Amino acid sequence: MRAAARQLMKVFVTRRIPPEGQAVLAQAGVIQQWDSDEPIPQSELLAGVAGKDGLLCLLSDRIDKEVLDAAGPSLKVISTLSVGYDHLAIDEIKKRGIRVGYTPDVLTDATAEITVALLLATSRRLPESVEEAKNGGWTTWKPLWMCGYGLSGSTVGIIGLGRIGKHCLCFNLASQHRARNGILSSWLVGETVRGECSVFCSFEVPLARLAEESDFIIVTCSLMPDTQGMCNRDFFRKMKKTAVFINTSRGAVVNQDDLYDALVKGHIAAAGLDVTSPEPLPPAHPLFSLKNCVILPHIGSATYATRNTMSVLAANNLLAGLKGESMPSELSL
Repeated sequence: MRAAARQLMKVFVTRRIPPEGQAVLAQAGVIQQWDSDEPIPQSELLAGVAGKDGLLCLLSDRIDKEVLDAAGPSLKVISTLSVGYDHLAIDEIKKRGIRVGYTPDVLTDATAEITVALLLATSRRLPESVEEAKNGGWTTWKPLWMCGYGLSGSTVGIIGLGRIGKHCLCFNLASQHRARNGILSSWLVGETVRGECSVFCSFEVPLARLAEESDFIIVTCSLMPDTQGMCNRDFFRKMKKTAVFINTSRGAVVNQDDLYDALVKGHIAAAGLDVTSPEPLPPAHPLFSLKNCVILPHIGSATYATRNTMSVLAANNLLAGLKGESMPSELSL
């Protein structure tokens, strides 16, 4: 019985993962792993997955038909250490009857925190202010120097009021309840990609109205065919010239050329991105040249606790699937 169980644990892991998840895998038995923090080369991925029963991958690993063919018919379970799954060839996976585990919910708080932090850093020009303090630009106190835009009394539009969007709303309302000027005036939710709207003072509006009326726009929706490239030239042209745009969903939701044009021409005030397309964004990309664009290297879930919890969940999804048991978090295909 033990030998049969160990045979089931024949899996390939595409990267070094946080220690708590690594310990779960090590205890399970036969594990082959690309032991590096850097992405696995395609040739190594194809060789490593061959003949395996299970695969644990990251968001940056593209699991397409070529990889699935290399794995062969033995592959029964894919566990991704992410809440997103646009890197997986879902149609092909479904056709082959492969089960998929993912890691929703556990990164909600951390991603919402970075979303609000990015919003404040962008709107209040924090990176620019730090640079001025370092390079001698801070000469004296000036009435309008380094002024930005505050949240109090503003209208915030959320595109995708799911788990993360609602937590962003909670964090901001909590901070505003402590503010002297009271809570935000309103929250607008895009009707085409809404989550649950029965929270606080949010109400559903068409996407065009959200763009026109919001002082801040936060994008937290999933990447789907109808959201890919959704934030484009027409969208940015509808926004206020004083509006701030924040994206912590997926880079492909935004047309980055159109965003650059909107920032340069003053159609919007500023933008903050934790996700880009591609990732990493090349250092020579024009968006990096703009003072009114703050770009983070996809660190939404980057707390020690969150990443360890994600790794344990991904490991347990994989092992449960290999045993034919219910996964803690299985993607419904």
